[in-house]
Amino acid sequence: MSNASALLGTWRMLSWKRKAVATGEVSDAMGADPVGYLSYHADGRMMAFVASRGRPMPKGAKPTDGEKITLFDSMLAYCGSYTVEGGRVIHHVDASWNPAWGISDLVRPYSVDGDRLVISDAPGVDPGTGEEVLYRIEFQKV
Repeated sequence: MSNASALLGTWRMLSWKRKAVATGEVSDAMGADPVGYLSYHADGRMMAFVASRGRPMPKGAKPTDGEKITLFDSMLAYCGSYTVEGGRVIHHVDASWNPAWGISDLVRPYSVDGDRLVISDAPGVDPGTGEEVLYRIEFQKV
C-alpha cells in the first residue's frame, strides 16, 4: 500500500543502509543500530531525527569543539512539509541540522505493509562523504 494516510503517525527506525552509486558498496548509514524516528502528521508536516546509538558523552558540562564535531557528525534532524505522489513521499525541508538539505526536496520512494514502512532507492548525497548514494530505510510503526 502506498497512500498518504498509511504514512500518518510515528515510525521507529529499524535500519538504514546506504549504497554508493559509484561502487555499489553497501554500508550502514548511522551504524548497525541507529536511533531514529520519522513522523508524518495529518496537517502535511513531517519531522525526522536519527542518531548513531553509540554517541559519546561530552566529558564536561560544555562540549569541546572536537566533541561538537563528533556529535554533529553522528546525527541528523530536519522538518518540513510533505506531499505524496505515485509511491513517493517528498519531503519539502524547511529547517535542518544541515542547511544544504533545504536546497532541494528529498524524494523518498516508499511502501507500507502493515506496521512496516520501507523507504528504498532514495537518492541522496551522503553528507559525510559527498558521495551519491541510494538509501534503504526500514521503520516500524510506534
